[in-house]
Amino acid sequence: MERVLVTGAAGRIGRSVLGLLAARGVEAVALERSDPGELPAARVVTGDATDPATVRVALDGVDAVIHLAAIATPEWLPAEQVFGLNTLATFTVLEQAGLAGVRRVCLASSMAADGVPFAARELHPAYVPVDELLPSQSEDPYALSKQVDELTSATMARRHGMGIVALRLPYVGGFDERLDAFAARCAADPGENARGYWAYLETRDAARACVLALGVPGPGVEVVNVCAPETMAKEPTEELLRRYHPDAEVRAPLPGRTVPVDLSKAERLLGFTAQYRLQM
Repeated sequence: MERVLVTGAAGRIGRSVLGLLAARGVEAVALERSDPGELPAARVVTGDATDPATVRVALDGVDAVIHLAAIATPEWLPAEQVFGLNTLATFTVLEQAGLAGVRRVCLASSMAADGVPFAARELHPAYVPVDELLPSQSEDPYALSKQVDELTSATMARRHGMGIVALRLPYVGGFDERLDAFAARCAADPGENARGYWAYLETRDAARACVLALGVPGPGVEVVNVCAPETMAKEPTEELLRRYHPDAEVRAPLPGRTVPVDLSKAERLLGFTAQYRLQM
């Protein structure tokens, strides 16, 4: 891995990825809609990830891609834009990367792909720990966009012989930024993040997972859940599940604050375990 394109490079995870790549001596190209300045990248390309010409310029000399550019919630823009922009950006970046000969890609998917977090009505997982095979109940445009992104990844892996890892990320934040405040709200009211299974990931761990994903050999696509192994709630997980997801089948013991998410694939495939943990 000599040069990595990072889309959405000025975002929360993107900046952390650039910092990690720089620390490891890996050259990065940053793709952003507008250059915010001071990005630790060898080259900054301004433009939209949905534009093939812009993406082709950004891919020059690149041998791997970390695709983070996306609208991260269905709450900010009309549904058509959330779905359309997210899926078009992923298709464009993967198609152009494949045509450019890039064979290793990390894609930011979301644990919200199961449809629970942003649904207009109360939904519950069929079982816990939640794994990558959990059937989706998506009703919102963001969840649907992430499902489509994962399907697009599978198509591009076949089409171009690429190795793609789609990371299903939970709530991500830095301790000194937003994570502590959100955790405090969840501690006061566990219902605050019941739809997200009380899962979280510190920004630096998210960046490390992205970089580790580039080491997974292809071709093929792998969907992987990544989060911290404990919840951001104070109560025992099994008690929370009885209260907020009482009909979910419990398929494995969840002692203490164990997050009700199956992290075995992240450990096995990426060698990833979160290092930055909340102190509750």
